[in-house]
Amino acid sequence: MVPPHMSGPRPKTCAACGRAIAPVELYYRFTLVLEGEQDVIGTAARPGTPDAEDELATLLKRLEAGSESAEELEAQVHWERGGSVCGACRAVLVRTLSAPPDVAEPH
Repeated sequence: MVPPHMSGPRPKTCAACGRAIAPVELYYRFTLVLEGEQDVIGTAARPGTPDAEDELATLLKRLEAGSESAEELEAQVHWERGGSVCGACRAVLVRTLSAPPDVAEPH
C-alpha cells in the first residue's frame, strides 16, 4: 500500500466544463473576484452635510426594509471563485474576458 502523501497529485476537474484533468495535462489555476462599487449615491451631497446624512439614512432604511438577508446583500457586492480550467476552456474564457465592449454579447 502506498502512503497517502506519496500517491501523487490529486485529480483536478475543470471548473468550466467539468471534465477530469489528468495529472500529466496542462491546466490553468484562476481566481475571479467580483466587487460591487458605486461612485455616487443619490445627489452626491457633500459628506457631513444634512443632505448627505439624509441620503445615507434613506439608504439604510431601504436596506433594513428589504427582504434580502445580510448574506445575500454581501453576495451582491463581493463574490469570488477559484479553481482550475483545462486548456480549451482557458481559451474560451480569455477570449470572452478580453473582448472589447462593442464585441461582447449582450446580457
